[in-house]
Amino acid sequence: MTNLLLPQEGTTAMKIGFIGLGMMGRGIAANFLRAGHEVFVHDLSETAVASFVERGAVAVGSPKALAEASELIFTSLPTPGDVLAVNGGENGLAAGLRRGTIWFDLSTNSVDVVRRLHKELAAIGVDFLDAPISGGPGGAASGKLAIWIGGSKSAFERCEPLLDQVADQVRYIGEIGAGTITKLAHNMASTAIKSVMAEVLTMGVKAGMEPLSLWEAMRSGAAGRMRGFDNIQRFLAGNTEQSSFALRLMQKDINLALQLGRELDVPMRVCAAVAQDVHEAMSRGLGAHDSQSVLVLQQERAGIAPIAIPEAEIRRVLAEG
Repeated sequence: MTNLLLPQEGTTAMKIGFIGLGMMGRGIAANFLRAGHEVFVHDLSETAVASFVERGAVAVGSPKALAEASELIFTSLPTPGDVLAVNGGENGLAAGLRRGTIWFDLSTNSVDVVRRLHKELAAIGVDFLDAPISGGPGGAASGKLAIWIGGSKSAFERCEPLLDQVADQVRYIGEIGAGTITKLAHNMASTAIKSVMAEVLTMGVKAGMEPLSLWEAMRSGAAGRMRGFDNIQRFLAGNTEQSSFALRLMQKDINLALQLGRELDVPMRVCAAVAQDVHEAMSRGLGAHDSQSVLVLQQERAGIAPIAIPEAEIRRVLAEG
């Protein structure tokens, strides 16, 4: 891997179309601009588009116009329905795509939708690859980002030097859908681990432990050294209203993972129980809060006061390794 934010030697500047300038997409699109590419942008938010135009991007009025202007297309959208919507209709991407174009969908999509789009677009000579991302908004901005890619290996290999400009963990996983399956497995595991952490921490606190001492000690154990216990920082700080990844989006990912399990006849009992908690949190109107807001339900069930460790103390523990 080379420097993520500088043009790579031998990499030609390209005309890149980018749809979806939200918390994840805006960091990646900005890094393509910074790397010297000509970037065409489209988003429902006029404010988001205007901020990119100020930095040198070109605004286009429709997905069709973006496809006509671009050699390579990226989408970063909230739901499978949104991806289908930007593709379809008289002003959708499909109406403007040209033979030889490559489209990377960075969204957390559903397996059936990415396979359907791959098949439909292959018929007109377009390579569609599912390429979900992981690393959070900070990782998208800094380039400390994973991209898990499924689809044509030859299309991936042609674009790998460019992808390396915006992510430090670019992996070809396999045939179409492989990236999406990886992302759904990752997000389901992440959510389940955080729910288990909420249960054991509330148990320890109710037994008389201080939450910071308990969490700090657990991190030094065998499982803790793997750092699977760390991604509960908003919950520990009592700061779940401020969102880096909204609960409604996590629920979408969980439902897609459980749907895939049902289709494959795979029992997922623990994951189904986690999904019930997420549904309860959503019914309380927490959809726009951070995904860790679901963990607050466990505090209430345990009958303990809200955990609110000062953020400086959390950063101290993390810095100590």
